[in-house]
Amino acid sequence: MPYELNAVIGFFDLLRSRTAGSRAAAVAPLRQRMGLVPVTKQLLEELAGGPTGQDGVGPGQPFKAMPPAFEQTLSDWSRGGPIAYVEADFHGGDGYQTAAVWRTGVKAWGPAHTRVFTGPREDWPINAALALLDVVSSGSEEASHHDLFLEAGLGWEQDMDGWQSAGRAARWAATYDEWHAEHERTARATAEFEKSRRLPNVPVALDGKAIMELLGLPPGPLIGAATRHLQDLHRERGPLSREEAITRLRTWAVEQDTSRRGR
Repeated sequence: MPYELNAVIGFFDLLRSRTAGSRAAAVAPLRQRMGLVPVTKQLLEELAGGPTGQDGVGPGQPFKAMPPAFEQTLSDWSRGGPIAYVEADFHGGDGYQTAAVWRTGVKAWGPAHTRVFTGPREDWPINAALALLDVVSSGSEEASHHDLFLEAGLGWEQDMDGWQSAGRAARWAATYDEWHAEHERTARATAEFEKSRRLPNVPVALDGKAIMELLGLPPGPLIGAATRHLQDLHRERGPLSREEAITRLRTWAVEQDTSRRGR
């Protein structure tokens, strides 16, 4: 699958404050309190005060077409915290990465560029830049496969349109904490919904009416959750007899009641 990225990365709150009032800039949230500003033609023209004749900062020609106004912007933004400019372009397994880091108003590292990805992942340009932004490994991967690119969430989107959409969707959030709280709430709601969503083409030992009579419950989400529980058991253990389904469902109902009481 093709992958394209031309972006500024830094702490979300820093980038939100630096782009306040910009019509072209959108800050997409990443993990570890990071944010990403897609570098588009519109953003470059806004910073330059007029047309630049460029679609970005030189995809395919790393850093060779960076307008002076854009580099000055990176220097200015970095006075509030370290930021990186990163490029990646892959098609059919071939491509490149380029990255540089600005800190306290000056370019502190890079640009580093490679088309060869056989060495340690921590040495790849974008991973090296993210390390300088204090992105860290969660330790969830094997030691030989730590990849800050994935840890930061740079695999969430595949192209500039995707990152622009992610940034526009988060424009309501003034801070990372606001976005994260809503993101967590939505994730919990989605998980709760998933628990009660009946799976297609998976048999269930008891229908909704039988479950209501057995548990003494009115129609509602708990009936859906009970049905889904029986379906999950079917997938894990194979077909259940009616008697076994009743026994397991009663045990499940007690566990649900205990869980609710403990909240």
